This record gives sequence, structure tokens and C-alpha cells, in this order.
Amino acid sequence: MKRATFLLVGLAALFMVTGGWASEYEIDASHSAVMFKVKHLGISTVTGRFEKFSGSFDFDTADIPASKASAVIEVAGINTGVEKRDEHLRSADFFHADSYPQMAFVSKEVTRAEGEGFQIAGDLTLHGVTRPVTLDVEIGGMVTDMSGKDRAAFTATTSIHRKDFGLTWSKMLETGGLVVGETVRIILEIEGIRKKETK
Repeated sequence: MKRATFLLVGLAALFMVTGGWASEYEIDASHSAVMFKVKHLGISTVTGRFEKFSGSFDFDTADIPASKASAVIEVAGINTGVEKRDEHLRSADFFHADSYPQMAFVSKEVTRAEGEGFQIAGDLTLHGVTRPVTLDVEIGGMVTDMSGKDRAAFTATTSIHRKDFGLTWSKMLETGGLVVGETVRIILEIEGIRKKETK
């Protein structure tokens, strides 16, 4: 309850100061993260991230449907903390980074969700396949930093089935389980800097 009240107060202040969150922000990669989680052997979870990405977003709190977001992620920047595994993930068995060096997301629709958040529906292109996905979004807030730059942040999550995107590599355990899980959890921690308006 306190958290919801805090969010409402923050949004109210944002409306009073700016008339709504309606500016375009460029993703600050140094303060953002593109992460994923996938099951290993059905009993543990491997966590990885993509180190190289760029994009922008525009959440208009006064006109939610007018909001938008897009991003491009460099597949070769995958990092699970184990280089041998990362090389395998870059290979033709998985992402085939030489042939499909980037994945991309482009929003199609932004709607207010139940409770405090939003949902962003859009197209994810991965491994040469484009499919619709929906991100669940929680607004982190908006602030002016010490250098006078306006910053805004949000957390977004979704899950995809890797085989839907042609990532079909699979090895079975003697017990019948998969070495690598089919469902991939995606977590985005995004902070952006408001772009300067051109006159």
C-alpha cells in the first residue's frame, strides 16, 4: 500500500512539473542491463547478459498509447561468465551470431496494466525470426542528475520459448529432461537520458 501511494505521489508530481512524461530518452547502457535466465538440467538456473545494446523509449504518462520503445542488441556480446559456454551460444547451435549478429525489439502498443505498471507489446526479431512478445513494465522513476541531465528508468520482464525463434539445439538426459530449458526469462533494467529537444 505504501509503495502504491509513493508511486501515485511521484506520478502526480511528474504531471505537475512536466505535464506528463512525454520526452524521448536514449538508453544509457552503462546504467542498464539486458539479462536472461534459463534452466540447466532442469534443476538450476544459468544467468547471462548481453553487454552491447542501444535503444530509446518514450513513455507518455498523459497519453499511454502514444508511448513507444525500441532496442538493438548485439548477439556477440553475450556473457554468462564462462567463455567456453559463451562461444557455444554464439555458434550455429544457438544464436549463430555470424549470420544473425543482432536481435531487435520494436514496440507496437503500450497499455496500462492492472495495478501500477504498463505492458509493452511489440515484435522481437531473433535468429532471423520475428514474433510478438509482451513486456511487463514497472516504472522506476524520473530524476535530474548532478550534471543536469533528466533520467528515467524502468524494469521490464517477459518469457519466450527459444524454439519459437529457431534456437532448437537440444540434448536429452537419461531421465528424459533437457540439458537447456526451452523457456527463457528476460529481465531488462533500463535507464535512459532525455534527448535534447531540437528547435
